[in-house]
Amino acid sequence: MGRKCQLTGKKANNAYAVSHSHIRTKKLQEPNLQWKRLWWSQGKRWVKLQLSTKAIKTLEHKGLAAFAKEAGLNLNRF
Repeated sequence: MGRKCQLTGKKANNAYAVSHSHIRTKKLQEPNLQWKRLWWSQGKRWVKLQLSTKAIKTLEHKGLAAFAKEAGLNLNRF
């Protein structure tokens, strides 16, 4: 699996690292991804997902089931 948030779809961004002499070299800006083990109350089991920290903060407000439904994610696969 690539480095991508399973709920929001965030992935790496292409960018330039610019030095003091303005020499530009390509770099990747990776998202801050964390493996989280979350309790899924409807399925009555734990679900392990790779999430961005932004998604973790949003989960606290929306809840896992609502956020997964909005993202079109089937939690039975995890």
